[in-house]
Amino acid sequence: MNIITRALSAIGLERRSVSGGDPYWSNFASLRNGPVNDKTAQGVSAVYACVQAIAETTASLPLILFKRNGDDRERASDHPLYKVLHDQANPEQTALEFREYMQAAVLLRGNAFARIVRGWDGQVRELWPLSPDRVSVLRVGDKLAYDYTDTKGIVHRLLAHEVLHLRHRLGDDGVLGISPIAAARRVVELAIAEGEHGVNTFTNGAKMLGVLKFPGKLKPEQRTAIATSWSSQHAGGANSGRTAILEEGVDFQALSMTLEDAEWIAARQFSVEEVARLFRVPPTVIGDLRNGNYSNSVEMARQFVTQTLRRHLVAWEQGIAAKCLTDTGRRMYFAEHQVEGLLRGDSANRAAFYSSGISDGWMLKSEARKLENLPAIKGLDDEKEAGHSVPTPAPLPYPSKQQEATA
Repeated sequence: MNIITRALSAIGLERRSVSGGDPYWSNFASLRNGPVNDKTAQGVSAVYACVQAIAETTASLPLILFKRNGDDRERASDHPLYKVLHDQANPEQTALEFREYMQAAVLLRGNAFARIVRGWDGQVRELWPLSPDRVSVLRVGDKLAYDYTDTKGIVHRLLAHEVLHLRHRLGDDGVLGISPIAAARRVVELAIAEGEHGVNTFTNGAKMLGVLKFPGKLKPEQRTAIATSWSSQHAGGANSGRTAILEEGVDFQALSMTLEDAEWIAARQFSVEEVARLFRVPPTVIGDLRNGNYSNSVEMARQFVTQTLRRHLVAWEQGIAAKCLTDTGRRMYFAEHQVEGLLRGDSANRAAFYSSGISDGWMLKSEARKLENLPAIKGLDDEKEAGHSVPTPAPLPYPSKQQEATA
């Protein structure tokens, strides 16, 4: 903290963490006048697919509030925060809708904000997402505060404990996060330019038509009239292939640079890989199956959970612990995502996994049924607890054979 900051803090004045305007883009002044922002970036299918893959998966995973019970744990379904995280974030949004919006804001803007509404007992009852465009982060002394401007233009001051703030990788100010789009804007900008090139090329008949050569010099008004006439008759996909009628010594020299000559298609495919690398999403997850097969697709789906989602899931869990629980509450409760459903693979692999766990003694049959969302069977684990197992004979294929076996 420098001498100016200490002086301002001593007399109670505030110091904004960003220098006015949009609190997100102000750290990247070069982006303000450029074509890349959170809205234009989503026009790139690879960006939209990466954001949706992470946001949808994160939001759809069960987020459970647990209560510590010695070395064990149990669901804290009677705690008010359990419903907010698992079922209904606020009266207008489900937990999935709220979490999906917040996660997308983290990826596209680097920051996501939610207003915390507590009940009479201090427990969280509602979480309301705030648009990052309308939030400005300030430093008041040694603490953070958030100014939120509503749709009527009224500014509301929220203290740090009243806002759930999720961030992507922190910037140099230690307050605001930096999104992948802001960190590598050229990658997205190139993908946008390639898309615009394709649109313009196909609009003009998927190729550059050529050059008109005149024997003499044209006046400016003649140039304009000829260009307008030629464009109306031959530009656009609907006019592709039409025969041109030339007169008075005019010569047409065709140019045959096609999309293949410019390797446009290869560049578009490489942009998908670049964007996927930017968000750390395996290409097969967003539909790029050029190098995908059954074996590596299953492995990359596992890596999507362990290497891509894990950081975001931990950010949610630690953010909830820091802002939605008190010091006393953190010693008793914690939030955790249930990712077993994404990691357990196909039915054959799951059966082998459960069989190994049950035979080795570190899993009960009832636990395996619970992971498969099957109803409990009374006394299923009794034989294990008694120290012996009773083999269950396999049924014979025909009723007549069963009768012969029991006769």
